[in-house]
Amino acid sequence: MGRAYEVRKASIQKTGAMKAKLYSNFAKEIYLAAKKGVPELESNVFLKRVVEKARKEQVPSDIINRAIEKAKGIGGEDYHEVIYEGFGPGASTLIIKTLTDNVNRTVGMVRAAFNKVNKSLGVTNSVTYNYDYLAIVTFKTNKEEEIFEALLEEGIEPVDFETLDGNLTISVEPNDINKVKDILERIDNNINYIIDEVGMYPKNRVKLNDEDLEVFSKLYKMLDEIEDVTEIYHNVDNFLE
Repeated sequence: MGRAYEVRKASIQKTGAMKAKLYSNFAKEIYLAAKKGVPELESNVFLKRVVEKARKEQVPSDIINRAIEKAKGIGGEDYHEVIYEGFGPGASTLIIKTLTDNVNRTVGMVRAAFNKVNKSLGVTNSVTYNYDYLAIVTFKTNKEEEIFEALLEEGIEPVDFETLDGNLTISVEPNDINKVKDILERIDNNINYIIDEVGMYPKNRVKLNDEDLEVFSKLYKMLDEIEDVTEIYHNVDNFLE
């Protein structure tokens, strides 16, 4: 229990460059969610959830609206989600999530980052088999028992269900997350999610020595600076993002 919660990154103050990338990433995710279903908030639960997260991160309304309008049109960018897997120094591994309109450009930049530290990309499933794909929400509540019983009544058995310092963290299969949120918001219509994400979480974590940690940090920074990269997952316990 608690594995996923323990590895969540701490919130940090965003610089101008970080905000620009955040806005760009949300615009792409909103576009993808709108393209996968009806491009209307009330008719597309996945779009609605992404927009809610974007607004919580203070993404400007004009960026949100432009992404939805773009999805309604024909032509223009056509973004795809592409996942890369790689091996870093020591026993470290990385999963790199990207949203791109040019796969050749993106894979070239990701591969170049690995090459610069003499490390390599892996083939599909060479890394992901050692990670859990989970949806996680964390929020403050004193209704743990009521929530747990409500989830079970709806046929949802959490992977993790843990309270720490008054915050409840629930980990579930990603396909269940919208149903879970509907249940939570019926119990508390003023719920405020501290963590609300779907991602890859390592089953086992490693600690790197100083030399390997320096190489890993360099690799992570180069990957994070690639505009098409939206998320990086890894198994390094002593790396501060």
